Amino acid sequence: MNLFARSASLLLSLASAIVQAQIAAAQPTTAAQAPTRDTSYIDAQGTAHVTRIVPVPKTISAEAQRSLSRQEPDQGPPQSLAERRQGTDAYTAHARVEWSRLCPNHLVEDKIADVPVRIVTPEGLPEANRDKVLLDLHGGGFNSDSGSYTESIPIAAYSKIKVVAALYRLAPEHPFPAAVDDSVAVYKELLKTYKPGHIVIYGTSAGAILTAEVAARLKQLGLQLPAALGIFSGLGDFSRSGDSQALYGLRGFSGHLDPPEPEPHDPEYVAATDPRDPVLSPIFSDLRGMPPTLFVTSGRDLLLSGTVNLHRAYFNAGVDARLVVFDALPHAFWCDPTLPEAIEANHMMADFFVQQLRK
Repeated sequence: MNLFARSASLLLSLASAIVQAQIAAAQPTTAAQAPTRDTSYIDAQGTAHVTRIVPVPKTISAEAQRSLSRQEPDQGPPQSLAERRQGTDAYTAHARVEWSRLCPNHLVEDKIADVPVRIVTPEGLPEANRDKVLLDLHGGGFNSDSGSYTESIPIAAYSKIKVVAALYRLAPEHPFPAAVDDSVAVYKELLKTYKPGHIVIYGTSAGAILTAEVAARLKQLGLQLPAALGIFSGLGDFSRSGDSQALYGLRGFSGHLDPPEPEPHDPEYVAATDPRDPVLSPIFSDLRGMPPTLFVTSGRDLLLSGTVNLHRAYFNAGVDARLVVFDALPHAFWCDPTLPEAIEANHMMADFFVQQLRK
């Protein structure tokens, strides 16, 4: 075998060994490997290297306790965007059925300002609410739709007000500000039929972030703001990550979680925009004069820090900003119709909107 062949063979063997090592390193933690005591080490930079043993608290419902006990591996192959979208599509289709059993409705697909929308009209819509509308900006990490049903159907039913869920353009094909532009376009079109004081904008996760971005953009454009906002597990700062993103995944303590990176998060959505842009990151905008806003999050929410930090910025700007934090539950738990806390949270959100629309 010549030198080139031997070198090629050695490189192939080395590459194979690296791949095998990576596969071995990516295996899920087993019960035998799981830590059994708390540890804490703070390095010279202040980074905490910790393990914690955290029992499921008795402060939450039996259904929520069972949900938190569901096992999920902490390592595994990365999910492709196509797999993610396929998964969220299947999830939302199932969620539509489950929520509609609890909350009868009439749902149609349409377009407003050339943006696809889902319009949910609750069963028994009273005449007094026909001149009011709620605009939902769905969650899904800006790259999929995981919430246009779960966020609209229960809120429509509990508020007895029509909900328009905007299916804005998604990243990475359409990064910021495409989603903001689509949402603003829908809002401007709704203004032709509804008074601004009869409109509410709200969303969960990416949709909560988008709600704050749209409000900042509306103010920037000099447009009349809606009667209220709902920011349910969001953030207002793409330039910095808070504690919770280093502590929790989508399922709280379970599942895979990478150590935090120093650069801005959600790079496919942010793209070339300055992370401190006042619309992309509304925490850097002038928040004075924002409408009454309800913030909702939970104790094991990866966006807990983002939500409370933005709430504090609203509060310090003199906004009627209200914050509710549910104990122990993970990100966007209110989308799960099997949890009593989800029913409670959706009623809380709907009641807040109804109160603001009565003013």
